[in-house]
Amino acid sequence: MAPPKPAPDQQTKKLQVYLTPVLLRAILLLLLSDTIVPQSIIKTLPGFPGDLPFELETGYIGVGERDEVQLFYYFLESERNPRDDPLILWMAGGPGCSSLFSFFYEIGPLKFNFTLNPSNSGESKPTLELNPYSWTKVANIIFIDQPAGSGFSYAKKWEAYNSSDTRSASLTYDFLRKWLVDHPNFLNNPLYICGISYIGIVVPIVVQEIYNGNEAGKEPRMKIKGYILFNPLTNRNSDINSRIPYAHRVALLSDELYESAKSNCQGVYIAVDPDNRLCASDLEVVNECVEKIYFDQILEPICLTTISKPNLLRSYRSSLEENPIDIIWSLPRLSEPWCRDNTYKAAAVWANDKAVQNALHIREGTIREWVRCNKSIQYSFGLSETVSYTFNVPSSVDYHRNLTNKKCRALIAREMDTFFKSDRRK
Repeated sequence: MAPPKPAPDQQTKKLQVYLTPVLLRAILLLLLSDTIVPQSIIKTLPGFPGDLPFELETGYIGVGERDEVQLFYYFLESERNPRDDPLILWMAGGPGCSSLFSFFYEIGPLKFNFTLNPSNSGESKPTLELNPYSWTKVANIIFIDQPAGSGFSYAKKWEAYNSSDTRSASLTYDFLRKWLVDHPNFLNNPLYICGISYIGIVVPIVVQEIYNGNEAGKEPRMKIKGYILFNPLTNRNSDINSRIPYAHRVALLSDELYESAKSNCQGVYIAVDPDNRLCASDLEVVNECVEKIYFDQILEPICLTTISKPNLLRSYRSSLEENPIDIIWSLPRLSEPWCRDNTYKAAAVWANDKAVQNALHIREGTIREWVRCNKSIQYSFGLSETVSYTFNVPSSVDYHRNLTNKKCRALIAREMDTFFKSDRRK
């Protein structure tokens, strides 16, 4: 029989009690950080003269089983006070749209210079200039391409490209945990999760995951304060159905047509009974009334021709989320009036330039072509899934409701121009 082990003295006991949680936390953080790929600090970018006057970092973080999903990000420190200013995680819509678009056209520190290079359409390399309205003036921002197949993000196996609303949210939460482990200086910054368009479904789920993780004691704890959504999809049925009343309120539809459609369709304008001919006839007239309206900015002109005419009720996808290969572009000329969509070609030209990809430290061979939105993922009304994405959360309302029980701020804005500034040529 083995002799009994001697009892540890009081000092040893105290040391064991103190070290156990510390060691466990250290081991957890080590495991989380083991798969983080070293980031790259970007000093210059093609198209911008001289050194960048702000801190830009790019990198990949592996998430999912065996890190098979590699999510690409752009991180910019606040130009005011990086230590104390909020930390924002920004996600684009689609799903499957690249956050690089938001970087250049919405809230980032750079934009394409259409004064110096009016076309910026492919005849010459796009040029860049500073955006005086950048959110980086007051906040640290992580722009993330998610899920795999968006922007420069990719998966190591084809099966890992399959995603859904809940899986996208879960992997985004894992991404944020690993990113914060690798950037511990930002653990105490107020954290906000932000996004636009379809991501209105996913963002509240991510926020809920963060609160759940904090309450479960997961490390690192995040100083979550709230979330911000712009023109978000909230409920796939009611959001689309509300387009008819909205079009009437902004005078795109006459009172007579609206009242007729409302009566004949009984206020339900999607999944209409094919035998209801009066309703179908009214909706056909509705689409004729708005087919030349630019859905994203109704006071601006359409300056492109799509393969199919816009349909107010059929597709949630906006012209912001079209891929260049699906558009018949007419080259802009100085004599033509300014139109927003002609400016969007610059992003694809710039992002597909090999010099740009080298500057951003994009892994060679991981993508065939950068596109603004990946159509194998992107949502179109009426679908339950695409080739690579399952839309398994029909509404984010319950998540919003649950978050009202937390100390969580929320801003949901329907008018982008209230927050985003963009140049307009007269």
